[in-house]
Amino acid sequence: MCGICGIYKFASGLPVERAELKAMNDLIVHRGPDDEGYFERENVGLAMRRLSIIDLSTGHQPISNEDGTAWIVFNGEIYNYPELRERLIAKGHVFRTKSDTETILHLYEEMGPDFPKELRGMFAVAIWDGKKRRLVLARDRMGKKPLLYARTPSGFAFASELRCLLTLPDLKRTINPAAIDAFLTLQYVPSPMTIFREVKKLEPAGVLVLEDGDIRTERYWELPLGAPKLDQPAEELEERLRAELSEAVKVRLMSEVPLGAFLSGGIDSSVVTALMARHSTTPVKTFAIGFKEEKYSELSYARQVAKMYGTEHTEFVVEARMADVLEKLAWHYGEPYADASALPSYFVSRETRRSVTVALNGDGGDEAFGGYLRYVGMKAERMVAWAPKWSKEAALSAIARVPKPAPFNVFWRLEKFLKFSLMDSLERRYLSTVSFFGPGETDGLYSEGFRNLLGRDKDYAERYIAKCFALSEGNDLVTRMSCTDLHSYLPECLMTKMDIASMANSLETRSPFLDHKVLEFAYRLPGDMKLRGLRGTKWILKEAFRDMLPPDIYRRGKMGFGIPLGPWFRGELKGYWENVCLSSEALGRGYFRPEALRRLWDEHQGGRRDHGYKLWALLMLELWHRQYAPGAKAAW
Repeated sequence: MCGICGIYKFASGLPVERAELKAMNDLIVHRGPDDEGYFERENVGLAMRRLSIIDLSTGHQPISNEDGTAWIVFNGEIYNYPELRERLIAKGHVFRTKSDTETILHLYEEMGPDFPKELRGMFAVAIWDGKKRRLVLARDRMGKKPLLYARTPSGFAFASELRCLLTLPDLKRTINPAAIDAFLTLQYVPSPMTIFREVKKLEPAGVLVLEDGDIRTERYWELPLGAPKLDQPAEELEERLRAELSEAVKVRLMSEVPLGAFLSGGIDSSVVTALMARHSTTPVKTFAIGFKEEKYSELSYARQVAKMYGTEHTEFVVEARMADVLEKLAWHYGEPYADASALPSYFVSRETRRSVTVALNGDGGDEAFGGYLRYVGMKAERMVAWAPKWSKEAALSAIARVPKPAPFNVFWRLEKFLKFSLMDSLERRYLSTVSFFGPGETDGLYSEGFRNLLGRDKDYAERYIAKCFALSEGNDLVTRMSCTDLHSYLPECLMTKMDIASMANSLETRSPFLDHKVLEFAYRLPGDMKLRGLRGTKWILKEAFRDMLPPDIYRRGKMGFGIPLGPWFRGELKGYWENVCLSSEALGRGYFRPEALRRLWDEHQGGRRDHGYKLWALLMLELWHRQYAPGAKAAW
């Protein structure tokens, strides 16, 4: 696991200096505290920081091919590299190391830019091909490892984190209004867009080729969108699922350093822990995070799994006072990011890193196997679609008058359900279930100047989600929801959260559910194998591993990785939010109507509504500004 960066200058007589690369590389030392490496040749330079996991003695990067005409820097892990290496040796390639990095480079020599199709794992790769004067970038299928790039008047640069690119002297920093609106709607800025117009993210499963001054990108992998659904008996599909996941866990135990697992107490991390215990000869080290507010904490469930498998279990409790790391988080994420579970993810990563260097997790289980309550809600809405619009509006009006001081209570859920049942498209209904600020909820928040600045980009998030839904047109509802999550929320939000939170603590995380073979199998399962009725979320996953789970884990529903933002903003974080978001500096940016912000705040403080997640998004936006664009205003 590493961080990578590099520079290509269009003028062949303009060399890349070590100081330029080092300025970028020093900003990602947390990604690779064990080693650093550089390559400069004329107008090209590559650099990396290394967290040593495999081939500790000879895995130093950058690495070249036999004659030094091609060079690579690489961030990630390739789980099938031993087989690929043997295949390449049989074809005459000569290896100097036992690393997966060198294997990728020789694979590129065989396949050119198609090489990612053969890789099983997580990766961000940059290869300089001196013979062809070609730079190739590639990113793994689900976007577990980030890669950003920018074209400037003098050249091209790439990096694992956005802040590295801001060292370029000729890179403008024009804030993209559409990115701010998308962030408030989605919790994140979706690729290929970033908060700055001049910087792009390479999309998941993307390859970028820079050659003769031209940049082209293409996608090298997709879910089996048009494949027929599997129709074998449930018992056979359960057996295959057990085999696929077991293999995915087994290959991710490859490591020369200590290894453990995040254990939340949910189905997904419990299954991963159970399979790790099956494949391990020593007790698995597990790590759980919780809150002193019991209704938000899953520690009791995690303990049951830890006891069942005799793990070496560590727990950590997050409290409001620990939010003093928020400015540090804003710096690490590099652009506005509002998933509040980034905070506990940071702390569980920090505590885990005290004991191990690698941790497996359950990311991807909900998206692949239908685990979210929004799947239930969307399915339920179709069952009551016959109800006349006036009756839904009347019920919504009555529910809206009920005080809702805590999120996720029965009235909050009913109001949410009625709102999205009244929306006129599948995309808007979906957005209403994943958004902090749902469709239409920023209309009264934005200033007139910012609305004018947005123009038609005000609908960017909706068009983005509609594009995801269009990929699975003709499939059942659960499959369409899953496809959309796997193309948007999972790679853009959850993978960003986990990569930044873990790498900020020099911890590598691995996700067996996101093995592309597991995902391809899961996508071909019929929707009712994932969601049975309105209660049986992740039905086939639970049935396949029923005998390996404590009864309470098998029976429990989805809780989510929420944090008690409502109480925190009325308590220990009240003054902090006011001082940041209602400051003259924040209000002077011109994005929002001051009276609308204060009304939102007063409703929350008065207990009439719980706006905890909206307030969190506004806080993270302002904290980002203070780190990266302190003087920016809506009239830039």
